[in-house]
Amino acid sequence: MPPTTAPAPLEAWWNPLSWEAPFVVVAAGLFVVVLLRAGGTYLLGRLLRRGSERGRQDAVRPGLTERVGFIRAEQALNTWGAPAVTLGFLTIGVQTMVNLAAGFTRMPLRRYLPALLLGCLAWAAIYASAGFVGISAVMVLWRIHPLLAISLMLAAAVGIGLLVRSQLQHN
Repeated sequence: MPPTTAPAPLEAWWNPLSWEAPFVVVAAGLFVVVLLRAGGTYLLGRLLRRGSERGRQDAVRPGLTERVGFIRAEQALNTWGAPAVTLGFLTIGVQTMVNLAAGFTRMPLRRYLPALLLGCLAWAAIYASAGFVGISAVMVLWRIHPLLAISLMLAAAVGIGLLVRSQLQHN
């Protein structure tokens, strides 16, 4: 009996590139996941708003609506409307706050749902293709030269940290 080996990192269960499914099936699966997550975040925003209006002090986490991310999301919604929801899916770290703010400000479903569907479609297409290609590239680099892979990830982390710091200082 041949010994069993653990799957190589590129063949991990969480990597859609290793799934034995057509691209359309992978993208559809990711679409459903992000649709449920973003829609749930919108619903949570609506529920938080309802709870805060009914006088429940514990309905909205203290300071949530004063957070920089929430304020920016609300400003984007006020400026751009429903397209801000769609564009939020093309960013990292903004999508959740935009959907939460859309629910909290009671964006009408007739505006929210089309923006949500377009954003989810874009997100699923990106992550089913280019997003996981980037992850796979780092994994391949790890196999060839782990120190270089670590260096690149640290450089990216430092760059993101500097960007966040400069944005916080700007505000």
